[in-house]
Amino acid sequence: MPILMCPPTHYGVEYEINPWMHVATQVDRRLAWQQWEALLHTYRELGVEVVLADPVPGLPDMVFTANAGLTRGDRVVLSRFRHPERQREESRWRELFEGWGAPVCDTGDIAFEGAGDALFVGDTLVCGYGFRTDPEAIPLVARQLGVDTLAVELVDPRFYHLDTCLCPLDPGTILLAPAALSPESRERVRRLVPRVVEVPDGAAAGFACNAMAIGDVVVSSTAVEELRTPLRTAGYRVVGLPMSEFIKAGGGVRCLSLPVDGIGPQSVAAAATH
Repeated sequence: MPILMCPPTHYGVEYEINPWMHVATQVDRRLAWQQWEALLHTYRELGVEVVLADPVPGLPDMVFTANAGLTRGDRVVLSRFRHPERQREESRWRELFEGWGAPVCDTGDIAFEGAGDALFVGDTLVCGYGFRTDPEAIPLVARQLGVDTLAVELVDPRFYHLDTCLCPLDPGTILLAPAALSPESRERVRRLVPRVVEVPDGAAAGFACNAMAIGDVVVSSTAVEELRTPLRTAGYRVVGLPMSEFIKAGGGVRCLSLPVDGIGPQSVAAAATH
């Protein structure tokens, strides 16, 4: 499963579009590079191929590649960002995906923020709405990818994207910060999978749910250490990485990572050499 990442060359908190972002808070750029490189090294140690996108001056949030779009097989649904500050990224991501030869579609003027708000649990695409993605985008994405969807409402602005409060580990297991979803949505998620590892508010606020499952390893921020016991019971071991500089912008491990399996090995391999 190749993962798309983007170096934090131009990363910083330059505007405020979520509760975590404060322009008065300075990002330690050297530390951000160290944290990003530690994640890159972890993926490679786990046998994951990492594809690198070229960072662009003036687009500090390109580092959060999960928001570029959503991939399924050889298709990509490009993100339509809610905020103008990030809409400038869209043409860059389209250029990248089309350069790989991937069929690219979009949701027009309807907001949809890619894998930040859309995560596959088995063959079901769980889509979050309420802050960044419009509910009207969900049936469009379902038709474009030919998948079944489950819409869930996000209600806590700290968890403005679905990937900040829910993480699929396997088709039958998820991490979930329950308070981030409406009561009805929590129940729909619980009916979807047999095993829910509940994440306490403190760990969720430390971006424990913003994780990637690589085989039997859950890679996340250091907050995931609080979940070591329930995850071991579920058959997983944890790798907790410092993510302090990216949490300042409301991101963590999964925000920095976009799975691009199926886009095409020759195209992906060529992109990785740039």
